[in-house]
Amino acid sequence: MQQRDFSLDTTAREAVLRVSARGRLVLVHPMANRGTAFTEDERAQLGLSGLLPSRVTTIDEQLRRSYAQYTRSPSPLAKFIQLAQLRDRNEVLFYRLLSEHLEEMLPIIYTPTIGEAIERFSHEYTGARGVFLSIDHPELVEQSLRDFELDAEDVDLVVVTDSEGILGIGDQGIGGFQIAVGKLGVYTAAAGIHPRRAIPVVLDVGTDNLGLLNSDLYLGERHARVRGPRYDEFIDSFVQTVTRLFPNAMLHWEDFGASNAHRILQRYSDAICTFTDDIQGTAAVVLAAVLAAVRLTGVPLAQHRVMVFGAGTAGVGVADLIAEAMVRTGLPEADSHRPFYAFNSRGLIVEDSEGVRDFQRPYARTRAEVAGWKVADPSRITLAEAVRAVQPTILIGTSAQHGAFTEEVVREISAHCERPIIMPLSNPTSRSEAHPADVLEWSDGRALIATGSPFGTIRHGETYHTIAQANNALIFPGLGLGVSVVRAERVTEQMIYAAADALAGLMNEYRPGASLLPAMSDLRVVAATVAKAVAETAEKQGLARRTMTNPISDIYQRMWKPEYPRLEIVE
Repeated sequence: MQQRDFSLDTTAREAVLRVSARGRLVLVHPMANRGTAFTEDERAQLGLSGLLPSRVTTIDEQLRRSYAQYTRSPSPLAKFIQLAQLRDRNEVLFYRLLSEHLEEMLPIIYTPTIGEAIERFSHEYTGARGVFLSIDHPELVEQSLRDFELDAEDVDLVVVTDSEGILGIGDQGIGGFQIAVGKLGVYTAAAGIHPRRAIPVVLDVGTDNLGLLNSDLYLGERHARVRGPRYDEFIDSFVQTVTRLFPNAMLHWEDFGASNAHRILQRYSDAICTFTDDIQGTAAVVLAAVLAAVRLTGVPLAQHRVMVFGAGTAGVGVADLIAEAMVRTGLPEADSHRPFYAFNSRGLIVEDSEGVRDFQRPYARTRAEVAGWKVADPSRITLAEAVRAVQPTILIGTSAQHGAFTEEVVREISAHCERPIIMPLSNPTSRSEAHPADVLEWSDGRALIATGSPFGTIRHGETYHTIAQANNALIFPGLGLGVSVVRAERVTEQMIYAAADALAGLMNEYRPGASLLPAMSDLRVVAATVAKAVAETAEKQGLARRTMTNPISDIYQRMWKPEYPRLEIVE
C-alpha cells in the first residue's frame, strides 16, 4: 500500500507501517489509527498530544470495550452498523475482534444479517470504502479504480457485484455493495488476506426494484436495469480495465442474476483469473459435504442417483461439479449427466419442458424415460412422484421452498437407501426445504445431512448429530488465498475440485453423528488447508506465476495477523 502519508508492506504477516502524517490525519486513517493504544512516545512524535484520553491501553482492553459495545447493540442490523463503524475507525481492532468471535459474528457481517444491511444501504449510509461504477459513465471506470490508490502489485482480489441476485432477496440496486464488502471481510478474517489488498466494487446498471426507484433516499442510478449489448459492453470494459490495472488479482463475481452469472463465467473463465462464488463456491462446499457423506455410505460416488430440487445458478453449479467428480471416479464422461434429476419451478426438467434455460438443458430427462412413471400431470412431475420412480440416494435442495422435503419424500428415499444423503441448503432458515430434526426423525436417524443455515446439534435417540452448515465461507477464502500465494493465471475446475476434496478430508468420520463439514470456528485452519490444495494444483497445472518453496510456510506467512504493526515514524 503506497499513499502520500502512509506506507505499508501488505504482503508480510507482520509488517512495518511507515507514517509521515501528523495529528488528526493519523487518527482518521483506519489502518494507522490505534486510538488509545498509541504509546506516550508515539503520541508525542505523531502530534497526538491532547488528541486522545491520557491513559494508554492495550489492544486486549480495547477488545473488551468493543465487544461490550457490540453486545449492547439491540438488533442484528445495529450490530452490523456498530462493527462497520469500528472497521472504518480502526481496521486492526475490527479484524482482531472479528477473528476472536468469528463464529458469533459471521452471521452479522455475512449471511443472514447482511441481507438487511443491503436493503437498508441507502437509508443507513455512513460512508463506504470501495468503488462505485456506473453504466451511465463508462468513461470513468479506469479513473475510479485508480482513485482507490492501489498499485498493480498491491491487489490480490476484486470482488464485484451488479446486485441483481442478492441472497434470495433479488435486485437491490446499489445496495449490493455491502455483499462485496462482506465477502472481503470473510476473506480477511478466515484466510488472512490483508484488507488493503482487496477492492470491493459495485456495478450500478440501474434497478428493477420499484421500491428503490421511488425512494427519495436511494443512492443509485434512477432507471430500469440495463440489459443486452450495452450491459455486455460495460462488463467487458470493466474486465479489461481491471485485468490491465491489477494483473495479479482474482476477479470474484458475486450475486449476479441467473441470466448473467453463467454467461459471464463461461465468457471469462478460460481467459482470466476469475471465480463465481454463487456457482463454483456453492458447488465446491456442497461437493465437499457429498464426498464426506459418500465415504460414510461406502457406496462409490459414481453409483449414486442425485436429485437437485431448484436447478438455478447454484443448483446447476452443484450438479456440474458433482458430475465432474463422478467422471474423476470412473463414470464415462458421456454418461456424466445421467445420474441427475433436476427440478425447476415447473417440476422435473424434461426435454420438452417449457422455460428451460440453456445451462439447465444438459440435465433434461427424455420424455420416453418418464413415460411409464405414475404421475398426475406429465407436464409437471413433482418431487414426490420422481422420488418414487427413481429412488435417489442424494437429495439436494436449492429451491428456497420451505418444507419442500416432506415426510413422504424423506421416508420414501429412506425406504430404499440405508444412508440417504439429504441436503436442504436454502437460506435463511425460513426457506429451508426441511428442518434437520424432521429429516432425522423421518429417516430413523440414518440420513447424512448438510444445511445452508446453521442448526447446531440435534439429538436423535442416543446420538447427538452435529448438522453440517454448507457455508461458502468454508471454500472461497482458502481458494482466494491459494490463488494469491502462487499468483495463479486462472481458476480451473481441477482447483475447485481440489478445494472441495481438501475440505471433505477434514471430516471426523469416527464419531457417530459428527458433522460432514468443519465448524465455522475452524475457518482459519480450513482456509489454510484449502489454500494449500489449490496452490499445489495450480502448480501441477502450470498455472502458477510464482513457485512455492515451502507450501506450509508460504501460506502461513501470507495470512495477515490482525495486530498493530510496528511504527516507523518518518519526516
